Amino acid sequence: MPYVLISTQIRLEVGPTMVGDEHSDPSLMEFLGATKRNMLGNHFWEYYVNEAPRVVLNKLESRGYRVVSMTGVGQTLVWCLHKE
Repeated sequence: MPYVLISTQIRLEVGPTMVGDEHSDPSLMEFLGATKRNMLGNHFWEYYVNEAPRVVLNKLESRGYRVVSMTGVGQTLVWCLHKE
């Protein structure tokens, strides 16, 4: 998968950081140390880590991912990364 979306809500400095959905690359999720969860009321699963987005971005950069774009949506920050 060449694209990855990560996001965080409110707590930019400490996390948690959402790093994938149920269709994400399992080996990448393992590398990030992500845990799969289903939040009450959601009809989908997501992967998250208890680390700040900065730490996750550094790990993804070490795997060849580069930030393509970043935006804020309400109290959520979202980064889109791509791997050549």
